Amino acid sequence: MKKSGGKRARPRAAGKGHAIDPEARSEVSALIKGLDLTRDNLIECLHCIQDAHKHLSDRHLVALADILKLAPTEVFEVATFYHHFDVVRHNEVPPPSLTVRVCDSVSCSMTGAEELIEALESRLGADVRVQRVPCVGRCEQAPVAVVGQRPIGNADIDVVLSAVEQGNIGPATPTTWIRFDEYRAAGGYQTAGRVYDDSTFAEGIVDALDSSGLRGLGGAGFPAGRKWRILQGQPSPRLMAVNIDEGEPGTFKDRYYLERDPHRFLEGVLIAAQVVGIDRCYLYIRDEYPGVIEILHMAIAELRSDWDYTLPEIIIRRGAGAYICGEESAMIESIEGKRGLPRLRPPYVAEVGLFGRPTLEHNCETLYWVRDIIEKGADWFASQGRRGRKGLRSFSVSGRVKKPGVHLAPAGISLRELIAEYCGGMTEGHELYGYFPGGASGGVLPESLADEPLDFDTLQAHGCFIGSAAIVVISNHDSVRELARNTMKFFAHESCGQCTPCRVGCDRAVKLMEDKNWNQDLLEDLATVMEDASICGLGQAAPNPIRCTIKYFPHEIISE
Repeated sequence: MKKSGGKRARPRAAGKGHAIDPEARSEVSALIKGLDLTRDNLIECLHCIQDAHKHLSDRHLVALADILKLAPTEVFEVATFYHHFDVVRHNEVPPPSLTVRVCDSVSCSMTGAEELIEALESRLGADVRVQRVPCVGRCEQAPVAVVGQRPIGNADIDVVLSAVEQGNIGPATPTTWIRFDEYRAAGGYQTAGRVYDDSTFAEGIVDALDSSGLRGLGGAGFPAGRKWRILQGQPSPRLMAVNIDEGEPGTFKDRYYLERDPHRFLEGVLIAAQVVGIDRCYLYIRDEYPGVIEILHMAIAELRSDWDYTLPEIIIRRGAGAYICGEESAMIESIEGKRGLPRLRPPYVAEVGLFGRPTLEHNCETLYWVRDIIEKGADWFASQGRRGRKGLRSFSVSGRVKKPGVHLAPAGISLRELIAEYCGGMTEGHELYGYFPGGASGGVLPESLADEPLDFDTLQAHGCFIGSAAIVVISNHDSVRELARNTMKFFAHESCGQCTPCRVGCDRAVKLMEDKNWNQDLLEDLATVMEDASICGLGQAAPNPIRCTIKYFPHEIISE
């Protein structure tokens, strides 16, 4: 018999030492009602709390950890990784309920973002937060401010102040997108239906994609047909992950297409799922596109209501402000509810992807073209290019042109032709000086190379690449030196921090690029280490603008 009166064991608080607030637990439970309480829904749960309270408090995070049966550290490390989550510790003051975000990336910096930020900071009171943010995917409307969730293109101080005063802060969802009935009346989903009905027809689709020359249009350019064939040879169950997290500064083509014709994209998803043998598809959409997220929810609901065949499960996952999640393995980690840290390869995601299963990873635009290639023929698509190139490219064009926007043009077109034939020429009073052919990471080229073909594999000899075809046109009124430093600040902000060459290299490069005269030897040593030793493409490509500026614009980095 045990002696009484000894020291009593203190009940252990749940959550590994973190006391759970019953009221907070009740609030969180109500906010996440309807979501599966699984680890892969962690980021979705965080969004529910952030949307309701405009920040993430200690008490709510601890309560969420208890509900999901996770350690609080697992929840905190994910919440603090993503830029769009405001984690507020118990001794900190929550941010104001309204945030005005102003993009300060390349295109917006060229068109007055700094002046707009300064004006807003001086005019708005303490009850509104003004925040610098990287690209928000509306570069054709630069400069861009986002009031709450309301994007304001070609923003000036008066328009932004008016939106704040009127409380015009909700997402702007286009109303002119093509609905299911209209899409189907124009022949939509007939090809997808035939794929379901005719296995012989389905078998020939991969050959058609091969013949068309369709390559991944998110940046890597891997042949689409070959990717489908690889997945067909993998064991079931197979999954699909669609990357709509176009965070590359200068890129906005996916948003453009989804705001207008979402069912064409969804038909591509259905065809790919049926041909490859996939019954669950994840659509990963950047958080900066709330209007697109709403459109896709509505379009999928229409499809579920009226489609005559068994649908694969289509799951929308919302990003949380992390450029690194545009990298396929980082995106997969994020879909699984984790920090978006790129994986070491091999194995590749086609073999070991989402939840350890073989995964078909695609960019939105790649799937958008599948229906047209099947119906019009591989030769139709392949014959569109110039200078021996195949296919069409959706160029996201911003900067010093009269008609910025998404321009569908032949692969292999030159920048000079693109500006003259599609963009209405240069802006009045501006002369072509240079251009970013592939967003911030694609490097920067001078006007003397404006006749080079814009396509995969054509710009590498010049230290650049086309990537997702984000073209930023620079004029004689711009400083390439400053724009290159802008891109490096972007990379330093967006580095996931997993590997030292990228984490330290980006920060160090920013400081070196602030010097009046660049230390070219030191910058090249740094670039070589980053390129050779970084885990993923962010660190490997970040030095491109440095090297290009030194090579093509040397007069800008040496003071007389």
